[in-house]
Amino acid sequence: MAKLERNNHTHLMDSRALRLRAAWLYYNRGLTQKDIAEHLGVSRSTVIRMLDEALKRAEVQIWINEQPGDCTALALRLEEMLGLDEAVVVPGEGNTDETARDVGAALGRFLSEVIADGHAVGVGWGRTLNASLQSFRPPRRENVQIVSLLGGIVETNAVINPIDYSWRLASQLDADCLLLLAPLIVDSAETKQRLIERCGLGKLFERAKNLDLAVISCGDFSPTGTSMSHNFISAEDHASLLKTGAVCDTLCHFLDADGRDVSHPIQDRVMTVGLDAISQAKHIVLASGGRRRVPAIKATIKRTGCHTLVTDEAAARGLLGLD
Repeated sequence: MAKLERNNHTHLMDSRALRLRAAWLYYNRGLTQKDIAEHLGVSRSTVIRMLDEALKRAEVQIWINEQPGDCTALALRLEEMLGLDEAVVVPGEGNTDETARDVGAALGRFLSEVIADGHAVGVGWGRTLNASLQSFRPPRRENVQIVSLLGGIVETNAVINPIDYSWRLASQLDADCLLLLAPLIVDSAETKQRLIERCGLGKLFERAKNLDLAVISCGDFSPTGTSMSHNFISAEDHASLLKTGAVCDTLCHFLDADGRDVSHPIQDRVMTVGLDAISQAKHIVLASGGRRRVPAIKATIKRTGCHTLVTDEAAARGLLGLD
């Protein structure tokens, strides 16, 4: 009997059953892409796209259990120099998206192992944290609560929404989720205070003072930096923040090289849990990589006193002064 051909390739990308069948044949059975194409009645290019889509949707996850030895050495040196409980270093130095993907994958594996029953977990946002969902495969947990540490963006387009990571993480854990349901930036400090005091957000801010785990990232805030805040603050605010000495965006707190809040009006208008509260968490995980983010990573560690750093080889070498 002749194989039936599937011609609607766009629809095929949305067919989870067909993607998983292609992935199973490729990774488990060892069939070639050409063999799979003939088996499913599609073109080889469609098979390639289905396999790629399965990876993007975390339906297929590839694990490399061992780190190269030089990365282990870098991790141990970081732990000693920075006084960390643990450093996780992934190899290489990619572009912004590649770094987020690689460091995020390591973060996802780390969180899969350390989130425990009864934990209250505060989470930030960013490319790296979002990428961690691809490798986040936690065992069943009970009574976990996820606490969003930032407000949301009203018009996101292609920008990652801060509260998106919170509920997606909570969904994978089947956990309760406290969302900071407010705009990320409001018009005044008075509005921020009223939202906290009169609109039910006070409970979240109080809960954030007693976290078992805080998971944060940081962005490079420079004239050509890759901080996500570039997408929602005005050009005027960006320029004036640079003049105050801002080198880092951590949870939309703009820090100088010594980890201090810079003096700028926007600091009072951002709907975000304060870094002083985050610093009280029992364990703080900072995930960020890339050579350009070294000043931001240093500033965030100085400010929060993080316990675990998940980063890449390029940032590790920069932090250790090896470049």
